[in-house]
Amino acid sequence: MNAVPWPTCSMRIHFIAIGGSAMHNLALALLDAGHDVTGSDDQILEPSRSRLLAAGLLPHRDGWFPEKISKDLDAVILGMHARTDNPELLHAQDLGISVQSYPEFLFNATAEQERIVIGGSHGKTTITSMLLHVLSKLNQPVNFMVGAQLDGFDRMVLLDPQLERAIFEGDEYLSSPIDRRPKFFWYRPHFAILTGIAWDHINVFGTEAIYLDQFRQFIATLAPEATLVWCEDDTTLSTLMQETHREDIQLIPYRTPAHEPLESGAMSVQWDDGTSMSTDLIGSHNIQNVSGARTLASAMGIATADFDQSIADFKGASRRLEPLHSHSDFRAFRDFAHAPSKVKATVSGVKASYPHRPLTAFFELHTFSSLNRDFLHTYKDTLNSADHAVVYYDPAVLEHKKMPPLDPEFIQLCFGAHPSIEVVHSLTSLQERWNQVPQSNHTLLMMSSGWFQGLNMSFD
Repeated sequence: MNAVPWPTCSMRIHFIAIGGSAMHNLALALLDAGHDVTGSDDQILEPSRSRLLAAGLLPHRDGWFPEKISKDLDAVILGMHARTDNPELLHAQDLGISVQSYPEFLFNATAEQERIVIGGSHGKTTITSMLLHVLSKLNQPVNFMVGAQLDGFDRMVLLDPQLERAIFEGDEYLSSPIDRRPKFFWYRPHFAILTGIAWDHINVFGTEAIYLDQFRQFIATLAPEATLVWCEDDTTLSTLMQETHREDIQLIPYRTPAHEPLESGAMSVQWDDGTSMSTDLIGSHNIQNVSGARTLASAMGIATADFDQSIADFKGASRRLEPLHSHSDFRAFRDFAHAPSKVKATVSGVKASYPHRPLTAFFELHTFSSLNRDFLHTYKDTLNSADHAVVYYDPAVLEHKKMPPLDPEFIQLCFGAHPSIEVVHSLTSLQERWNQVPQSNHTLLMMSSGWFQGLNMSFD
């Protein structure tokens, strides 16, 4: 993986599958940087479609058009939505044009900069967002790639060759259809954090051992003399740290600090150094994320007092325990949780923050892993902290993913012996159950990496 020098002049760059979340944000960032950008896709959904249209980058027609590929292009960036037989990809390969995944491109663009990577099975977007929030408040601009839209940021990607640092969310999923390595293998960070490891992406990593090995290999990719921050609350990660043989890197552990909910709904956090802070973030997993971000920021040279002051007004990343509605004795949240460890942490964290109110938790099975019969058992007891639990799945999604059908009884069995778990598989039934949730003396939690098939979530 030799770096391709980042040019000082304008480049001609074509995106295959420009409609993806990261892909369209990278396209917008490169357009703003003065490059000539084009793209194609066979399906572009919102908000990508409106944002590309506003920037003049929306393709005139959906589909793939090999005639867009010529030797005049400096690079082609290939998204995961494309397939290996994509006609534009095949034509680019025939012409000998450089075809890169977006993580490869990000590395090449920041090869001379200090790189910071946030990795782990959960909490990546939140911790990346926290660091960007703090650095923005401290007037320390950095390049970045994050997996959610943030308040105060126009987009999820920034690439400025004049900046000296780059912060990347380190996804362990595949780089592209022709580069089957995890994205975070590309970045070779000088500073990194691992939040924890819990098996996911069963369609790519068929066993837990294979999944764990991706993180073992990630550690091997760290730059010489790098610093690795890691969560000592995670037993799998602790075992991995014990077998790490990189004597040149500095290992710094962190853990969840003492914390308690306040009457206002905020959380009070007590640090080991004797200081304390309050935050509007809720849930033990979010306090753990704050601790990780604080530890990493300190390793990067940011004073803990500056971090604590800057993070105080952080409201969270989009769809990461995002408030939907609230009044005196009712709170509703939406969260991106889909992996078993994150579902369990989110449910227990919300319940702990509002212990005296009943909690109704809705969870949508939407990802390939969550709909896989061989993986579903890993969700056992993940919803137990909720007083009422509703699991929803759409049979049409199974058909679209070419997966065998599931029956509600099997799903209910996989989630364990929850006294009031319900499994629904039609939008009508989902809407009826949602309408039954009390909007007083209650807490509501909606968890999905999808959108609950257009559920009407209106409040009184």
